[in-house]
Amino acid sequence: MERILGIGMGFWESRTLLSAVELGVFTTLGTRSLTCEELRDEVGLHPRAARDFFDALVAMDMLRRADGRYANTKDTGQYLDRNRDEYVGGFLEMAAARLYGFWDGLTEGLRTGQPQNEAKAGGDFFVALYQDPQRLRDFQRAMTGLSLPSAHAIAEVFPWQRWHTLADIGTAQGALLRTILDHNPHLTGIGFDLPVVEPIFAEYTAALGDRSRFHPGDFFTDELPAAAVLVFGHILHDWDLPTKRMLLDKAYRALPAGGAVLIYETLIDDDRRTNLAALLMSLNMLIETPGGFDYTAADLRNWLSEAGFRDPVTEHLTGAESMVWAVK
Repeated sequence: MERILGIGMGFWESRTLLSAVELGVFTTLGTRSLTCEELRDEVGLHPRAARDFFDALVAMDMLRRADGRYANTKDTGQYLDRNRDEYVGGFLEMAAARLYGFWDGLTEGLRTGQPQNEAKAGGDFFVALYQDPQRLRDFQRAMTGLSLPSAHAIAEVFPWQRWHTLADIGTAQGALLRTILDHNPHLTGIGFDLPVVEPIFAEYTAALGDRSRFHPGDFFTDELPAAAVLVFGHILHDWDLPTKRMLLDKAYRALPAGGAVLIYETLIDDDRRTNLAALLMSLNMLIETPGGFDYTAADLRNWLSEAGFRDPVTEHLTGAESMVWAVK
C-alpha cells in the first residue's frame, strides 16, 4: 500500500521541487549556507510554511541542513544553480510552467491519441517559441543542461578517431558539438538547425573558432549537411514512424560510404520493463506531439537496417539515455 500511495501522491514531491526551482532556492544558496530566516527573506517567502518547505527539501535530499543552516547538496549545487553551466533547472522550469498542467490531460490523451498541450486551443508551442528570442534562448539553455551528461559520454566512448567531421542535427546551442570537439582536437563540426538559432549557437561555440560552423536549414525541407558522422540527439522521438524513417533515409543519402549515423535519447529497454524514464518520456510525446513516441534500441536497429545502414552498435550513456550508431 505504501508504494501505491507514494506513486499516487508523487505530485506532492514533484511540485515541491518545481516550486523550489521556480523560486530560485538553489541559485540563492549557491555555495553559501543560510538560516531559515535568511533563506526565506532572500527568496521572498511568507513565514507560515517556509520552514516546512525547506525541511521537505532536506527530506527529499535536495538540500542539506546542519546547525540550523541550509545549503545545496552536491547535485543541486551543480545542476540547479542558474549560474552553473550544467544547469538543468531550465527544463524543470518549463515542466513547471507547461508540462505539469498539461499532464492533467493524460487520461484524455490515452483515450483520444491527441496532444494535450497548446494544440488543444489551436496554438503551437514551437511556433511561439521560435518567435520569441529570449524564450528561445532559455529553452535552448534548458536543452543544453539536459544533453550535457550524454554529450560527455559520447565524446569519450564513440570511436571518433575513425572520422574527422561531424554534423549535429538539431544542434540548439551546440552543446554536443562543443563537448565533442573539446575532447577530440582532430575533429571539425557543423551545427544544423533553423536560421533563428544561429546567434545562440555562435555565442555558445565561439571558443571553437573555425573548427565549427553553423549550417541553417530545416530537416523537413532541406537535405542534411555533408559530414562523416551525423548525430541526432533527442530528435527522432518527436515524430511519427514515417518521419523517423524519412530522417534516417536523409542521413543515409548525406553520408559518404563508411560514414556513421549516431542517435541518442531515452531509449526504452528492449524488454520494455525497466527504463521507466523512457516509457514516461514516450507518454510525454503523446502529451506534446501529434505522432511522436519513444522506442527501443531494437526498434532503431531495425529501422537503420531498413535504411541501408550496417553493423549497428548500442551503448548505454548515462542515466536513462543510450545511443545506437551504425555505418553506411
